Formats: sequence, C-alpha cells, structure tokens
Amino acid sequence: MMHRSIRRSVSVLIGGSALFLITSCGGSEPASPAGADAGFVAGDGSIVVLPVAGRQPAPALIGPTLDGGTFDLGMVKGQVVVLNVWASWCAPCRAEAPVIEAAWLKFAGEDVQFIGLNTRDSPKSAEAFVNRFKVTYPSLIDTDGQLQLLFRDTLPPQAIPSTLIIDRQGRVAARALGTVSESSLRALIEPLLEEQP
Repeated sequence: MMHRSIRRSVSVLIGGSALFLITSCGGSEPASPAGADAGFVAGDGSIVVLPVAGRQPAPALIGPTLDGGTFDLGMVKGQVVVLNVWASWCAPCRAEAPVIEAAWLKFAGEDVQFIGLNTRDSPKSAEAFVNRFKVTYPSLIDTDGQLQLLFRDTLPPQAIPSTLIIDRQGRVAARALGTVSESSLRALIEPLLEEQP
C-alpha cells in the first residue's frame, strides 16, 4: 500500500516537472532554431502606434549588411524608417517578404528607408532568402540577436517577424508583431511622412 502511494507521488512529480519544462521553453524571446520554423515566437498581428509625446528615441543601430556594406540608423535621420525583423527559417517571414518588398518599391523616391534585420540566422541562409524573394532593400546581419535587443527600452520587436516604424526625428513610432499587409504599412508610414523632420 505504501509502495503504491510512493509510486503515485513520484509519477505526479515527474509529470509536473515535465510540464514545467515544456512551459518554460515557451518564453517571450525568440530562440535559435533547432530546425526549420522551430523555437520562434510568432506575432499575433497586433499593431501599436504611439502619439508623438509617447515616442522614445531609437537606439544607435549600426551594423554590417548582407551585401557587405554598413548601415547606420543615425545616417537616415529625417526619413521614415521601416525596420523589419526576419529570419530565413521563419514561415511567416517567407509569406511576408513579397509584401515588404512591394511596399519598399511603392515608397521609392520618397523619404522612406526600409531595412531588414536578419536575426538568429546564418548569412548563407539569409542570402538564399533574399535571392529567392528578390528583396532589394538592405538587411543587417544580427546572428546572435544583439541588435534586436537594442530596442528593449522602446517598442521591442518581441516576435519574428516584427516591424518597427521610426519617425523622421529618429523615434520609434509604431510596432507590428507578426506579418503585416501592404495597406497597414502604408497606414503607418504615410502620417509620419507628413510630420516635419
């Protein structure tokens, strides 16, 4: 009788520990993928738009790009910046890539700069993604996720994909978690173009 009771207690403890381990793996930060589409946090499609008084300056974002150049966010102050966080192993990113590219082409010639932030990915996989989807705007390389973390004190891009919109003054003005549509990007960008740089 006592042995049966001990066995039942041990089973409950083991089951509880397994449940704890499973729920602990689902944190809010995207993890490095073990395989395709594994371990990332998908966005819920929510969009946050901040009033001018609630905007914080974007961090100093400087880094290498996939094409061998360097991107410095400070050098594009005066333009609206669309920063899209993506990874080649993320299925929603693959679905979103043509939408982001179409929006980039639509705003060509206006004071809008698109920049990708390729995070937790290998440069080789990222380059294959860019070639496959014919992405023509530059992308920063963020292999270890450190550039993404720079935004933790503003509107952090907590999912992959995430898109941040930075106003002409260099302040984070909006964030979309998950995939975005071309119409929602236009709705976020166009009012900021009307603001004074």
